[in-house]
This record gives sequence, structure tokens and C-alpha cells, in this order.
Amino acid sequence: MAKIKITKVKSTIDRPKNQKLTMTALGLNKVSSSVVHEVTPQILGMVRVVAHLVKVEDVKE
Repeated sequence: MAKIKITKVKSTIDRPKNQKLTMTALGLNKVSSSVVHEVTPQILGMVRVVAHLVKVEDVKE
């Protein structure tokens, strides 16, 4: 299955609670932290909510 690398590029200070909770659920705490997730509809929906705060890259397997 395909994977994506998600990197936090902006702070969640002064952001709505749902965006802060989404970042925590993705596993992103500090700015410039990265996580790798499999591409699922749930993960893509979470990325869509915080798209302006993260950078998404495809991971070659």
C-alpha cells in the first residue's frame, strides 16, 4: 500500500481546537517533526483538515 510522509511546517498556536487535535492524532507535535502513514481515506481526511499547516510527500517503497 502507498505511504505518505507528513511534516509539520507551521505552529498550531491560535488555531481551532479541531486542528490541534488532528495534528496530535497524526502524531505531529513540534514544528518540523515528520511521520509516515499509509494512505487511507481517514488519513487523507485528516490531512485535508490541516493542509495549510503541513507538507505532504509520497514515500517510495
